[in-house]
Amino acid sequence: MSYRARAQVASARRIVVKVGSSSISGDNSEQIAPLIEVLSQAHNRGVEVVLVSSGAVASGMDYLNLDERPADLATQQAAASVGQNVLTARYQETLDRYGIAAGQVLLTEGDLLNEPHRSNTRRAVNRLLDLRIMPVVNENDTVATYGLRFGDNDRLAAMLSVLIRADLLLLLSDVDALYTKPPHLPGAEPIDFIGFDQELDGMEFGANKGTGTVGTGGANTKVKAARLAASAGTAVLVTETSLAAEALRGGSCGTWFEPMPTAPGRALL
Repeated sequence: MSYRARAQVASARRIVVKVGSSSISGDNSEQIAPLIEVLSQAHNRGVEVVLVSSGAVASGMDYLNLDERPADLATQQAAASVGQNVLTARYQETLDRYGIAAGQVLLTEGDLLNEPHRSNTRRAVNRLLDLRIMPVVNENDTVATYGLRFGDNDRLAAMLSVLIRADLLLLLSDVDALYTKPPHLPGAEPIDFIGFDQELDGMEFGANKGTGTVGTGGANTKVKAARLAASAGTAVLVTETSLAAEALRGGSCGTWFEPMPTAPGRALL
């Protein structure tokens, strides 16, 4: 089924939720519990929920005594190795309150592009959902190389949404919506709706600024990811992490990307 309107979000049966590093690390780490509460409530209503979570490198930085995101790959890998364990434990601590188990899934780009890895990934995630386990997905930063990286988890989440035929992709960050230009600039206006074939001429989507010490994405990566998923028939909503509950109720928050109606992209990847 293709969910083409916000009003249908509350009845979506399979959703992929991506949350960025800046929303769940540092001063924003307190957002983990309320986010998992929202997702757990959806899970216990029978919704199949996949969480794509950034934040492994950011979560490991304190343990490596780093004040900012490391620039070299080896140190990023070390921080990710430590931080992934910390991050998963934080998620499981909240999930325990709802009797839900997390299933950690670490992927490289080849796992979503190349057979037989692609089929294996689909089968593993589908089986976790069948068993009522909540998959917690992240890029396998510990082993990924520059040539085989997603670049950001927005793209990973979009590709995974296509692979498992999700009804909805919810991209969460620390900004309430996409804007016609960077929101700190004069004249920036929030974008409520983007049609599947709508041209985006005159809009300025830039890279992440202000939270770049821990994050790697930005508005531009979210637009590209949303377009990829929408072209495959998956509806996409981009909004703020604190608005996750409203978003899953079908509330009027964020930027809605209308999915392509005939969804030829179900075989896009």
